[in-house]
Amino acid sequence: MIILDEITPFAKGGNRICFVHPNNPGRCLKVVHPGLLNEIKKNKSWYKRFRSIKSFDDNLREQQAYNQRALRKGDPAIWSHLAKWYGMTETNIGMASETELITNGDEIAETLETYLFREGITEEIKLSIEKFQTWLREHLILTKNLIPHNLVLGYENDKIVIKIIDGLGSQAFIPLPNYSDFFAKRYVERRIELMWSRINWDLSGRHGNWK
Repeated sequence: MIILDEITPFAKGGNRICFVHPNNPGRCLKVVHPGLLNEIKKNKSWYKRFRSIKSFDDNLREQQAYNQRALRKGDPAIWSHLAKWYGMTETNIGMASETELITNGDEIAETLETYLFREGITEEIKLSIEKFQTWLREHLILTKNLIPHNLVLGYENDKIVIKIIDGLGSQAFIPLPNYSDFFAKRYVERRIELMWSRINWDLSGRHGNWK
C-alpha cells in the first residue's frame, strides 16, 4: 500500500486528486476525493440512486476506457497522444488509477488551457492540434468531450505534442461507437468539433454555452 499522507497533490479536480507516485516520479496516482462517491450518489436523480456506488467511480470508468477496442490493437502509435495506463494501485486514501505522468524536463507538463490563455492560438499550437486530430481519426480513439484542461503539452524534437491525460472513453448514450467503425468515425468527428467549440469559447471570455 502506498501512503500519501505526507505528499502534496500537484492537481485537484472536481472528482479526483493527483499525486506524483512516491516510488516512481514518471507516474501519476489519481485518487477519488474521500467520501465523494457517496455524496455524488446522494445528489443524483432518484432513479440513479439505485445504481451501485462503483458506477460513479471515475477510476473504474477510466479503467474501462483504457480497455476500449482501439487500444487493444497493440499499435505503438496509439500512445503518441495518450498517457499510458498501468492499472489500479492501493493507497491509504483509496484505490488510485496509475498513469504515465507527462513531464518536460523536471516540470509537469502544462495544460492546453494554460497555454491558450497565455499565448492564444499560435501557428505552433494550431499545427499540434491538427496532428492530434489526425491521430484521433486514424485510430478512432473514443473520448469524452476534449476539454483543454484535460490535454497537456509534451515536447518531442522541440515540437509540441498534445496528450490526453483525462476524459478517455465514450459518452454515447447508445454505445454503437464501441463496436462499429462507422459510428466511431461520426463520434470522433463530433468530439473534434466540440473541442474547437470549447477552445473558441474559452478564448472569447466564456460567454453563453460552448456546446
